[in-house]
Amino acid sequence: MSTSPTISFIGAGNMASAIIGGMLDNGYQAGNIWVSAPDDAHLQTIRKRFGVSVTTDNRYCAQQADMVVLAVKPQVMADVCRDIAPVVQNTRPLMVSIAAGLTADTLDGWLGGGLPMVRVMPNTPSLVGKGAAGLFANKEVKDKQKKMVESVFESIGSALWVEDENLLHGVTALSGSGPAYFFLMLEALEDAATEAGIAAGTARELAIQTMAGAAEMAARSEHDPGQLKRNVMSPGGTTEQAINTFEEGGMRDLVSKAYKAAFKRSEEMAKELAGKQ
Repeated sequence: MSTSPTISFIGAGNMASAIIGGMLDNGYQAGNIWVSAPDDAHLQTIRKRFGVSVTTDNRYCAQQADMVVLAVKPQVMADVCRDIAPVVQNTRPLMVSIAAGLTADTLDGWLGGGLPMVRVMPNTPSLVGKGAAGLFANKEVKDKQKKMVESVFESIGSALWVEDENLLHGVTALSGSGPAYFFLMLEALEDAATEAGIAAGTARELAIQTMAGAAEMAARSEHDPGQLKRNVMSPGGTTEQAINTFEEGGMRDLVSKAYKAAFKRSEEMAKELAGKQ
């Protein structure tokens, strides 16, 4: 990263640790990172691992920052935001939330209003530097601040903007929940291979490497997935038989139904969270 504004993380869970680790791997200065959490023992582990500054005082942590990352669970977000509101209303940092389901307006209201706010929907592969995050900025966010957020989340994968906040429900259904879809496919392939007599360890390694290789090919290729699929298929061959079986079994329709179910549940959870705070 070319610049090092001070960034404070309110919350020190796995995702916060993944982001911090990615930032440091990309040249960010540990001295410009603060982390707060209620468990001092855990904070000391974070401090020793990353060399960042830590505190159990959320207000003090927020006060240091040009950018505050809200990395606590949605169920406690209201209390955390209301606690630091007097500080951030005075310092006016960029606020970034990685909590699912809580809208920018809701968060901004808890923080006292009028703040630049970015919502980010990351996913679990961020923990290994292969994340895919959807980002939404409210009208208070400046271009320079958007670039700051991009640089942070690109340190752990891809970071892509959406113009409509409601589209974050779609991001949740795609990349947020998506890793589990591929794990299901991986699990099913392993089971099928072991039933055919391949050793379980061998089946897993072959399936994982095949999935990783296919993803890398898709990322590098100028062709769309449909063409890549056709490139593997020979007329009358094994791949064609397998693909025809998937198509005849309604795989596309099933994937569409699953995506829509996740999308709908994301909308429902947002309403539930808003009603409980």
